[in-house]
Amino acid sequence: MAVDFTALAADIRRWGAELGFQRVGITRTELGEDEAHLLDWLATGCHGEMDYMARHGTRRSRPAELVPGTLSVIAVRMDYWPADAEEAWQVLDDPHRAYVARYALGRDYHKLLRQRLQKLAERIEDEVGPFGYRAFVDSAPVLERPLARNAGLGWIGKHTCLIDRRAGSWFFLGELYTDLPLPPDTPATAHCGTCTRCLDICPTKAIVAPYRLDARRCISYLTIELRGPIPEEFRAAIGNRIFGCDDCQLVCPWNKFARPTSEPDFAPRNDLDGTALATLFAWSEAEFLRRTEGSPIRRIGHESWLRNIAVALGNAPYDSALIAALEARAEHPSALVREHVAWALAQQAARSAP
Repeated sequence: MAVDFTALAADIRRWGAELGFQRVGITRTELGEDEAHLLDWLATGCHGEMDYMARHGTRRSRPAELVPGTLSVIAVRMDYWPADAEEAWQVLDDPHRAYVARYALGRDYHKLLRQRLQKLAERIEDEVGPFGYRAFVDSAPVLERPLARNAGLGWIGKHTCLIDRRAGSWFFLGELYTDLPLPPDTPATAHCGTCTRCLDICPTKAIVAPYRLDARRCISYLTIELRGPIPEEFRAAIGNRIFGCDDCQLVCPWNKFARPTSEPDFAPRNDLDGTALATLFAWSEAEFLRRTEGSPIRRIGHESWLRNIAVALGNAPYDSALIAALEARAEHPSALVREHVAWALAQQAARSAP
């Protein structure tokens, strides 16, 4: 039976919506300009210690090299802005509370999106029979934002996040590589204009130019990807951000159109939307593992968790209770933790001096 791929593409969008995706788009595999941008970014070392960004050569920018036979990519979007979370700016303005990037407050999105993409693939298979496909959610060398842009889901903003003019940027992306010759959607066009709010707000000036992020300066990289010491030059600017950073998205005018997620799995867990720093710093490794089960936070491990919170405690106003919390970790088995605790205690001591 001949397949009407135009009708199938329309069905795929409808099935995707039924599975909880807010947008579904389709693109082919050409990413020539994006490949050049990626190679230049890697050549200048902007990826820091994320060696995996360079490890796979051109497979990241050539989908058919990663999955032979790929003809079309189905790109999906799922919103995550948590409606019931503590107000983001209020938490950031309270140096005694911990700020966690809003995407990480609930369940780890990787499994959830991958399961939905698998269901979408199975629905397509029910319609057309066996076909070649592979689902991705931050799990392989994939240029997800350029693919999503080409599929019409939004444009890549000056902060390098994807922006949908009708829904802002608070969403996750996923991809289904397929060997189906589906008709592509029209790529999204850019609408940042002359706005530079994201560049201006970045605490560590990691957005070194429009559309250019130096990960080595980015708080998300420093608190999540980096495994060693956080460079001292960035510690004060980190403030109370212990896992990721949202500032560039919080100031983006397009996010006035963002809608809260209806996905219960993305609701805040364990009060991580604004808990006191000292409370989180007191978590044992067992408690950390228990409370972050099923959360994207768990991947950094207890050692980096304590490292990050120590920096935030060092940035807080002088407080004898915070000093006591830090001193309780001063002899921690990890040299990484001890070094950051010592730095934080020195910061507190400097504030107590007349």
